[in-house]
Amino acid sequence: MTKAATDPRLKLLDAALPHVPFDGWTEVTFKAAIDESGVDPTVARAVCPRGAVDLAVAYHRQGDAAMLAALKSENLEDLRFRDRVARAVRLRLEQVQDKELVRRGTTLFALPQYAPDGAKLIWETCDAIWNALGDTSEDVNWYTKRATLGGVYSSTVLYWLGDDSEGHVRTWAFLDRRVDNVMQIEKLKAQVNQSPTLSKLMAGPNWLLSHIKAPSRFPKGDLPGSWTAPRD
Repeated sequence: MTKAATDPRLKLLDAALPHVPFDGWTEVTFKAAIDESGVDPTVARAVCPRGAVDLAVAYHRQGDAAMLAALKSENLEDLRFRDRVARAVRLRLEQVQDKELVRRGTTLFALPQYAPDGAKLIWETCDAIWNALGDTSEDVNWYTKRATLGGVYSSTVLYWLGDDSEGHVRTWAFLDRRVDNVMQIEKLKAQVNQSPTLSKLMAGPNWLLSHIKAPSRFPKGDLPGSWTAPRD
C-alpha cells in the first residue's frame, strides 16, 4: 500500500488539488477535500490544523521530493556547477503539473500571516538543491549560497508564472541570466579576497564572518530560525 493511500494528509491533498485552481488554498477547498477523501473531519483537523494552508505547505514539499527523485536520475557530471544549479531549479519547476496551483500558493504565502511559511519553504527548496549537489560548506557560505539561490528561485518562479513561450524557453533563458549574475558576484568576492588593499579593509568583517557556522546537520530540521535546547 502506498504512503498516499495511508497518510491522511496526502489523501486530503490529492482530493484538494482539483479544487485549488478555482477556490484557491482556502477553507472551501479544505472542506471539499474532507468530503471527497473520506478522511474523518477530526483527523483532518488534527493533521492540518490550519486547513488548506497546511495542504499548500505539503504540496510544496511534495514538489521538492519529486525534484530530488528526478535529480537522482540525472547525469550532471559533464555539466559546469552553475549549470547543475540551473538544472536543479528547472527540474523543480518541471514537477508542477498545473501552474495555477503554484499561482494560488504564491498569493497565499504573500499574505503577511503566511509570509514566514513561504520564506521557509523557499529556503527548504534551496537547501535541498545544495545538499543534493553535494554542498559541504560549514561556514557563512552555507547561508549565502542558500540565500542567493533563494533570490534566483523566487524570481524565476514569478517569471515562469507569466511565461507563455513554448516549452518555457524564455523562463530557462531568464534562469540562466540570473545564475550568471550570481557567478559574477562570486567572481567579485574572489577579487576582493585577492586584492591586498581590499583584504586589509575587509579584515574586520571577514573576522566576524569567520565565526559564523552552519547549523548542525543533526538533529534533522536544525535550520535557521529553529533552536533545540541542550539536554542536561
